[in-house]
Amino acid sequence: MFLMRMLKVATCNLNQWAMDFECNMKNIKASIVQAKAAGAAIRLGPELEVTGYGCEDHFLELDTVTHAWDCLKELLLGDWTNDILCSIGMPVIKGAERYNCQVLCMNKRIIMIRPKMCLANDGNYRELRWFTAWKQRGELEEFHLPIEISEALSQESVPFGYGYIQFIDTAVAAEVCEELFSPVPPHAELALNGVEVFMNASGSHHQLRKLDIRLNAFMGATHARGGVYMYSNQQGCDGGRLYYDGCACIVVNGDVVAQGSQFSLKDVEVITSQVDLDAVASLRGSISSFQEQASCKVKVSSVYVPCRLTQSFNLKMTLSSPKKIMYHFPQEEIAFGPACWLWDYLRRSGASGFLLPLSGGADSSSVAAIVGCMCQLVVKEIANGDEQVKTDAKRIGNYTNGEFPTESKEFAKRIFYTVFMGSENSSEATKMRAKQLADEIGAWHLDVCIDGVVSAVLTLFQTVTGMRPRYKVDGGSNVENLGLQNIQARMRMVLAFMLASLLPWVHSKPGFYLVLGSSNVDEGLRGYLTKYDCSSADINPIGSISKQDLRLFLRWAATNLELSVYGRMRKIFRCGPVSMFKNLCYKWGTKLSPAEVAEKVKYFFKYYSINRHKMTVLTPSYHAESYSPEDNRFDLRQFLYNSKWPYQFKKIDEIVDGLNGDSVAFPGEEASYGKEVGVVAANSGDPSAGL
Repeated sequence: MFLMRMLKVATCNLNQWAMDFECNMKNIKASIVQAKAAGAAIRLGPELEVTGYGCEDHFLELDTVTHAWDCLKELLLGDWTNDILCSIGMPVIKGAERYNCQVLCMNKRIIMIRPKMCLANDGNYRELRWFTAWKQRGELEEFHLPIEISEALSQESVPFGYGYIQFIDTAVAAEVCEELFSPVPPHAELALNGVEVFMNASGSHHQLRKLDIRLNAFMGATHARGGVYMYSNQQGCDGGRLYYDGCACIVVNGDVVAQGSQFSLKDVEVITSQVDLDAVASLRGSISSFQEQASCKVKVSSVYVPCRLTQSFNLKMTLSSPKKIMYHFPQEEIAFGPACWLWDYLRRSGASGFLLPLSGGADSSSVAAIVGCMCQLVVKEIANGDEQVKTDAKRIGNYTNGEFPTESKEFAKRIFYTVFMGSENSSEATKMRAKQLADEIGAWHLDVCIDGVVSAVLTLFQTVTGMRPRYKVDGGSNVENLGLQNIQARMRMVLAFMLASLLPWVHSKPGFYLVLGSSNVDEGLRGYLTKYDCSSADINPIGSISKQDLRLFLRWAATNLELSVYGRMRKIFRCGPVSMFKNLCYKWGTKLSPAEVAEKVKYFFKYYSINRHKMTVLTPSYHAESYSPEDNRFDLRQFLYNSKWPYQFKKIDEIVDGLNGDSVAFPGEEASYGKEVGVVAANSGDPSAGL
């Protein structure tokens, strides 16, 4: 009797954090546990999920690749991959090249490593800076595993390259992110070779009105040639400017049968589907052109695995059926995307809230509304039982005695300050609008007059120069008028940062507040802002949103967010912490013990990561040194770190514990960096000077 081939598949959204391996591994393991609990035979994770997609120039550090292998080893030595095919995203070095790879594992073995063939290298993406595209489309090559991995797994080598896995009952292949959008995507050729299940691991960021393009590509990939298309993505802020917008999905023969959330505060979201592979075979058999092209296909290499992934149909199984695709309106995207990004930034930065200079205008009002939306999302997720959101909210809001947020306005009062910084020229209407909006959100609102501060600065200027500038209406020149306006604007910035650092102390709260900026993309394009005014802040949630979209958002927020008032209106040697420790042990080994070197390295990386965000506002400067920390153009690393570096510092401690303190030797590594590592302290003779 003919039996249907039923396959349960699982894909996920993971909120990874670049370089926080412990956080990332926790999420990976949780997703595998949920996939297994659902009975899935395949689990797909996001692109570069082990390291986090946004590591940027950290990918140039050997430590990053080494730590990724250590994490994979941990997964394979445990029972995580037992009876389930897992696609794990991580960087891999083969020979002299670094590749962005999907490592396909099952039953504690690596089946094959699939390197990415088309790298994303436009817009926000610079993958060619860190990776090489795999260009060999012929036979799979042999890849010798790193020695420590090989010994631990009792597996010397694995197939490496472009190909697919042939199981007894079906064929499965990876297609990595950008490859789907290339002129000749791999899935077309793979389908002709009999591949029925495609796994697309992605690191795709949110952009207004972009989701339909992505989903249309998934549906188009299987509409005319059949197949099961799985898509996994990161979701959240992983340490930089981008918000990865999830929306993991599963498509069968051109129909979406499962779709994850686009915006969420969850760290892990797994979606599953029960699919009928015979439906794929049936569709392909009904398309004459598919049959003809398959008969003269170019053969793609494969790896045979003698086990089954499918089950025979029984009455207890429920086949996943097509569902209506969930799209957000642009106004909703503006509300939810930046709100989720702000929450990740807030909880990972160690801050205890936000401070916003609220003028009563459209831009700062939009930012206030987004923070209000964030507070609503937090309370909603806590009500839905998310323990991680609850834990973070209790810490940030300084809740005690088992209390936690249950009402968004009450939560906003604890974590959100707004301040109207008016002058004698400010209107009563804008002042009242700012207060009304703050009250509706629940923010702690302050009304400050800055005339006294400006007058004090002008008095100082007059004392120094003997001249006192006047506004144009008082007979002053254009130069005087502009200078006075700039003084007002910049005093607001200074006052905002002072309030952000000291108001928590005034109210006996721990920590500090992040200052929110509120300049939109149009002002940035035209330069329509005062440099180092309130557009200068810690972070800006609307910096890439147009004025037109913000107006639409405010009208939407008036009803949907219940804001009724606005219804009315380390560069040269690329050393990570572990490599720096090893190399400085060579340099300072005669003066300092390994433990002392470890403390200095930890001290450096702790304060490097705490202060990294300051590089985002460096004035653009002439590039004359190869160790420039300039954030946007040269030294591409995240600006939000886990400053405890738990994984890396633990590795350093393990090495220190293993050394006898008499002599330090790391064979084969000294030549990698040479004597130049010690240049940081060469001028002073003090071994700690460079740190």
